[in-house]
Amino acid sequence: MDYTTSFENIDINSFFGTDSEQPHKQQKVEMLSKKQRALLEEFLPEVKAIDPSKYESFKNRMDDLEALAQAMGRFPSLLERHQLVGGERTPTSLIDSLIDHQDAGDSSLQLPSKAILGKALLVSKIHTFSSISKYTFHVPEVKKFYKAFENETVMSMFSLLVEDVYLNLISDTTQPMEYRREWALSLLLLWEHWNDQASEDVAPVLQSVWTARRKLAPAFGTMMGTSELLLISMQMDDQWISFIKQQMGDQGVTQAMEEFLFGISYEQILSLRKILREKGIPAIGRDEVSKFLGEHVKADAGLDYRDFYSLYTIRRDNARSRKRMHLDGPHKTLEDYFIQFITAKNKEKQNNDTFAKS
Repeated sequence: MDYTTSFENIDINSFFGTDSEQPHKQQKVEMLSKKQRALLEEFLPEVKAIDPSKYESFKNRMDDLEALAQAMGRFPSLLERHQLVGGERTPTSLIDSLIDHQDAGDSSLQLPSKAILGKALLVSKIHTFSSISKYTFHVPEVKKFYKAFENETVMSMFSLLVEDVYLNLISDTTQPMEYRREWALSLLLLWEHWNDQASEDVAPVLQSVWTARRKLAPAFGTMMGTSELLLISMQMDDQWISFIKQQMGDQGVTQAMEEFLFGISYEQILSLRKILREKGIPAIGRDEVSKFLGEHVKADAGLDYRDFYSLYTIRRDNARSRKRMHLDGPHKTLEDYFIQFITAKNKEKQNNDTFAKS
C-alpha cells in the first residue's frame, strides 16, 4: 500500500464526536469471530442439558453483547467516506489526524465514538469469556472447553494491548512515515472490527514468553536476566529468536526486556542492583524483592491475563513518563519493540516479494 502521496490535513475536530448530516445505514457488526461462534454453538447446548439456569445466564449475556454490537453498528464506519457536521471524514483524514495530533495526556475524548464503544464491547466480551472459562474449569462435563475459552479471553486481551502499542508507535516520530501510516491504518481496522492480524501474530509469542517467564525463578543478582532469556528463547518460535538475535544489542530493547522479565521498573532494577552490590549479596529470589527495595512490588505476577495487562500498562506508563521527561531507561515497552520488529520484517518480505515478481 502506497502512503507516499501528499494528503490535505483537516481539523481533527471535524470528525470526533459528531453525527452524520444524513441518515446512516446501519452496519452489521460481527460480535463474535467464526471460531468463537462455533465454540459457543457447541458449548451452550451441553450447558443447557446439565445446568439450564446457567445456560440462561450465559445466553442472556451473549444477547446483551449482541445488542451492544448492533448499537456500535449504527455509528459511521471508520473505513468509508462520510459527510459529518464538521465536514467530510475519510479513512485518509483519520490517518492524517492520528499522525499529526499527538498531544500528551489521555486521548479518550479525541478518539472516534465508534472506537470507544467498540472497546467497551471488547472488554465486556473478555469478561464474558473469562466467566465461561472459569465455569468450565470447575464443571467436569464441560471442562473440555476450558482451554478454548481461556485462549479466546487472552486473544481478546491482546487486542486491547495492540491498540495501545499502535498508538505508541504512531506517535514515534523517529519511525519511518510509511510505518506510522501503516500502524494508523491497522488501528482503524482494529477499531472497526476489534480483531487484528497483528494480535493473531504476536499474541501467541508474547503469551508463551509470559508463561515461560512466570515458570522461571530468576535470581535477582546481576539483574541482566541472561540465563532466563536463554531459557525462554529455547522454548520460542523463529520470530522471537530472530528478534532476540537482531535487537538485543539495542540498549532500549535490553532495558525493556529486563523490565518484562523481572516484573519491576528500570529504576527499581538499578536500585536493587546497587543494594545487592553494597551488601555483597550475589542473588535473591522474587519473594525477597519487596523487602530489599523497601516497598511492595508485584514481581511475582501470576498467569492471569489481567496480571499481564496490568503490568504491561505499568511499563507503558513508565516508558511514556521517561520519554516525556527525557529520563534514562526504556522509552518503549517490549511489546512496542516486538511489534515494531515484526512490522519491519513483514515490510521487508513484501518488498522482496515485489522485487522478485518484477
